[in-house]
Amino acid sequence: MTPQDIHNTYTISTDPHKMDVEAIYNYLARSYWAEGRTMATVEKSLRNSLNFGVFAGTGAQVGFARVITDYATFAYLADVYILEEHRGKGLSKWLMKTIMAHPDLQGLRRWSLATRDAHGLYAQFGFTPLPKPEIWMQIFDAEANPPIE
Repeated sequence: MTPQDIHNTYTISTDPHKMDVEAIYNYLARSYWAEGRTMATVEKSLRNSLNFGVFAGTGAQVGFARVITDYATFAYLADVYILEEHRGKGLSKWLMKTIMAHPDLQGLRRWSLATRDAHGLYAQFGFTPLPKPEIWMQIFDAEANPPIE
């Protein structure tokens, strides 16, 4: 697909009313990074993030990403996906270009993300491995939002 074809066939929106919470939940519930996340947690995460939805011409949500940010110094990119049947068309690159160009996300000192398998995509937008991982710390609570049994 050419960029023009993509723009004629798909749209990207940050309008919170357009986000299909059920579609987002259904994808995240089967993803490796959010498996078992509850609907309530997904809803709360959407309320507290800048969300980007990718929509097919039919209006169906086929992709998503969210940015957790203070809009001044830091942003964390999370929950990025394009449905399998819509991959290979350049949608993930268009989504990333749209996110990185968003006017409210300009001038941030640091962006962060975690990925197991999409390093090549994010490298195209300036993401690099941590130069000093030894200065980073985290709290990880495996019991928070446990998988649904």
